[in-house]
Amino acid sequence: MGGESKVTYVTLSADDALARTEFSAAIDRVKTRFGQTTALHIAGEQRTTRSTTASHCPIDARIEIGRASIATADDVQDAIAAAHNAFPSWRQTPWETRAELLAKVARVIRHRRYDLSALLMAEMGKNRTEALGEVEETADLINYYNDRMVQANGFVQPMGKLSPSDTNVSVLRPYGAWAVISPWNFPYALLGAPVAAALLMGNTVIAKPSSETPITGATLMGIFLEAGFPPGVINLVTGGGRVLGEAMVNDPRVAGATFTGSYEVGFHQLYRRFSVKYPRPCIVEMGGKNPAIVMDTADIESAVAGVYRSAFGMNGHKCSACSRVYVHETVADDFRDALVAKMRGTDIGNPLEREVFSGPLATKGSMDDYIRFTELARGASAVVEGGLRIDEGALGEGYFAKPTLLTGLPEHHPLVREELFVPILSMKTIRGLDEALALANDTMLGLTAGVFTKKPEEIEIFLDRIEAGVVYVNRSAGATTGAWPGVQPFGGWKGSGSSGKNIGGIYSLACYGREQSRTLVQ
Repeated sequence: MGGESKVTYVTLSADDALARTEFSAAIDRVKTRFGQTTALHIAGEQRTTRSTTASHCPIDARIEIGRASIATADDVQDAIAAAHNAFPSWRQTPWETRAELLAKVARVIRHRRYDLSALLMAEMGKNRTEALGEVEETADLINYYNDRMVQANGFVQPMGKLSPSDTNVSVLRPYGAWAVISPWNFPYALLGAPVAAALLMGNTVIAKPSSETPITGATLMGIFLEAGFPPGVINLVTGGGRVLGEAMVNDPRVAGATFTGSYEVGFHQLYRRFSVKYPRPCIVEMGGKNPAIVMDTADIESAVAGVYRSAFGMNGHKCSACSRVYVHETVADDFRDALVAKMRGTDIGNPLEREVFSGPLATKGSMDDYIRFTELARGASAVVEGGLRIDEGALGEGYFAKPTLLTGLPEHHPLVREELFVPILSMKTIRGLDEALALANDTMLGLTAGVFTKKPEEIEIFLDRIEAGVVYVNRSAGATTGAWPGVQPFGGWKGSGSSGKNIGGIYSLACYGREQSRTLVQ
């Protein structure tokens, strides 16, 4: 990185002189690659398919970013077989060697960070800060996992003795072929992290990027493949999500899986069906309906900034996005007015340009959802601000929309209960912390949450009673968003996650290994 400071999700900008120059050149380079078709990668060889799917730019849907090969059932079976066959040799590879290959991947990611960011901005619509932040996070996740492996001595732990002649050791051993299905909102970090964790622990991988962002996903996996992993250790399939999902569920050669996406798919279609011959590890990271609580002693400016960034940053396309805010009645009017003023000043535009806070919604499906949700809100007379698609002028060919604030909806309303994944925030007035916590916890999901208060006793009550895996107190950089590997491990409780362990934390790698207790008698 040289003299540059690292861009994270709490960085306010990625707009210094060097970044402007690098972004400009990277955007030009990436545009020259539009229209190319990505291939599958199975058993060390590229494979093209007859059928492909197009990925269109959300900034201007007429632009085709590229095309991705669609894996057939035979392709998926071949990828599973390749990973299964490569496992015996890979598990015997010293973990230090596996870590060296992953360190190379992280270095290349950092070296190509502007090109990777520019592609992400074009295919998914992130602004410069969010895009560069995700690239940095992906490299940091890999490096953090390598560091954890060193600290854990490869997860070889001496144990106690029952007699002087005993030597007892606990070790974590890999499972086998591991499937990774990643989402479109973080196509680098949420693909790269589980792939790296699985590989580092000695598993082989079948990787499936989202069909909404297949070009970025395939580009990242290309960096992994360049690093020199043996054939079959990493296999890439694109398209064919349902085919891979069914194969994962029904094929016992798939020893474990990581899925990031919706509760409906993650729990009902994968987790509940994943055991075939015997229980298999299934890490499902799912959605959130994340609350922020603003109490009467809160710093209103800080609370507004934190809620705004979490609700509307990346257009709400985060499972950690703040979608509910509960504000004490004595400060509710001040909070609402300040938030509305900030929303009206939102810089919405082409994220390839400088200083844009909100680019387009990432997908046509997101735009359809936004229109449906805002029509429902208008029918309930709940829209305080926003609620409109921008369909004229330079932005008319893309999926641009205004951040939206709702009030007055009952707690049982679907816009309050369901994860929306678009820039819509519901606000409700509360009388005290007990009421706020009861409302905040009244959800089947439990991913992130935040509180703003100056009272230490309220902070302690919040931390003790909130039902979420990632929580923040008085955080203006993001009331419910902005986790970072090795700093804020990211994961959810209840219907938001299956493992009880978070991504980018001290327990992450252990999810990808199974314990074996070894006793040697001299």
